[in-house]
Amino acid sequence: MAHSQFDLFLQEATLFDKASDQGLDDDRLYGLYTSWCFINQLKPGKESVFWAAMKHRIPAGHNGLRMKGPAAADYILTSYPGLV
Repeated sequence: MAHSQFDLFLQEATLFDKASDQGLDDDRLYGLYTSWCFINQLKPGKESVFWAAMKHRIPAGHNGLRMKGPAAADYILTSYPGLV
């Protein structure tokens, strides 16, 4: 079965930490998605489409998601340019 862009994003750029009672907030999750799209040379979908897709893929609130991979590095370096 083919994976959607959103499924691939979650697989490649996030890690579910079931022991955590926290996770990525909305701004960080969408920012990570845009970094993942940039790295993969994909055009990000509209934010409303992204959130509609996430509604069916991740729990609301404390989702337990963590960043991982190249998209995480890109997001962090883009968000905090003073680190470079």
